Amino acid sequence: MERVVVVTGANSGIGLALCERLLTDDSQLRLCLACRNMQRAEAARSALLASHADARVDLLHLDVGSVQSVLAAAQEVKARYSRVDFLYLNAGIMPNPQVNVKAFFKGLFSRNVINMFATAEGLLTQQDGLNSDGLQEVFATNLFGHFLLIRELEPLLCQAGHVSRVVWTSSSNARRSAFSIEDVQHRNGTEPYSSSKYAADMLSLALNRHKNSQGLFSSVTCPGLVMTNLTYGILPSCFWTLIMPIMWLIRIFTNTFTLTPHNGAESLHWLFLQKPESLDPRAKYHSLVSGLGTSYTQARQMDADEGMSQAVYSELLELEKVVRRKLAVKNAEKEAHGQYLSEIE
Repeated sequence: MERVVVVTGANSGIGLALCERLLTDDSQLRLCLACRNMQRAEAARSALLASHADARVDLLHLDVGSVQSVLAAAQEVKARYSRVDFLYLNAGIMPNPQVNVKAFFKGLFSRNVINMFATAEGLLTQQDGLNSDGLQEVFATNLFGHFLLIRELEPLLCQAGHVSRVVWTSSSNARRSAFSIEDVQHRNGTEPYSSSKYAADMLSLALNRHKNSQGLFSSVTCPGLVMTNLTYGILPSCFWTLIMPIMWLIRIFTNTFTLTPHNGAESLHWLFLQKPESLDPRAKYHSLVSGLGTSYTQARQMDADEGMSQAVYSELLELEKVVRRKLAVKNAEKEAHGQYLSEIE
């Protein structure tokens, strides 16, 4: 029986590299590219079919930053497939990243240079804002939209006698110090990306606690330092031209500089080949690369907190109720308005 794999953020970078690797490993799988930009999704599909002519590659319009889009996409998935074997939660944003240039150059010529590039700790902030649902944009895209997608797809993910997998693309930038359970959406901070990724790590723990008995297993990956559209947006292109030779040199001495999307997708692809019972729910699976360019996966313990994990899960469940109520009221008002217009015509 063919396996169904859904990948969010699949039209470029790590997501597209993962799709290429999955089709190389199993040309019989049913692959669904869930993307916000359908023009780029079509281009990605064409690129995949160019090297895998017989592959079954579907497209799905999905903006994980929009509640309405998530609900509509989930309905489409349920109409197309009888189950989902793998759900790769790869889409993410880091809007308007700001770099402390002084700290950057100070760190560039210090012993801390590798850690600075690997985690961006003390170096990178972002400017967040509200989306059309009244949620913080980074929180909605990187965390809540994916949580809502899982909730909607539970009938396909949690089936008797069937094992399904959820795989999160996290980050080495996921830090407990950037997260507060009192401010889950990170309205009052300057590191929403770090906050959202740490919350995703905690959510994965909670999903395993609550859903393993129903056949759903969740894993967390870290792609390492990868050069993608998101990464290139952090600094002006002239800076990357200056420092890329330095980064390739540094890679000889560290295994976290994966640099290419193919290498960054290593742990995501590795998990595709593993049996869930052999995995550690408290581990983050890191994509790493040797100085000679050989990519491999290594499990490293997360900064895990069971109490925090449950608190994040509970907060998201409560927020889901609020969001669904608001959406129901909005739809009812829209329907009433439409009925009123039809009556006066």
